[in-house]
Amino acid sequence: MLHDRVMVAPVQGEGERRSSGGIVIPATAQPAKRLVWGEVFGTGQHVRSVAVGDRVLYAQDDHFEVDVTGRTYVVLRERDLHAVASETSESSSSGTGLYL
Repeated sequence: MLHDRVMVAPVQGEGERRSSGGIVIPATAQPAKRLVWGEVFGTGQHVRSVAVGDRVLYAQDDHFEVDVTGRTYVVLRERDLHAVASETSESSSSGTGLYL
């Protein structure tokens, strides 16, 4: 990857899900704007906030897709990431597992 680009493998959804009221939402229902999770598989030399193996939250519309050896990856800029999930943050060892 070059510059500030991040290569992410989208995490496959669980399929259907339930709302807080107990209504079943089928996997085919897509809300207008939904953020999705993915795992970082590569970063450019100017990426500072994420590392390979981190889980990131990004918008489905702000990326390009590429197939590498039969697997689909998403390429986006670091600034297009909305959140990074990590076991521990660098500033404290008792983090919540999610930092923005």
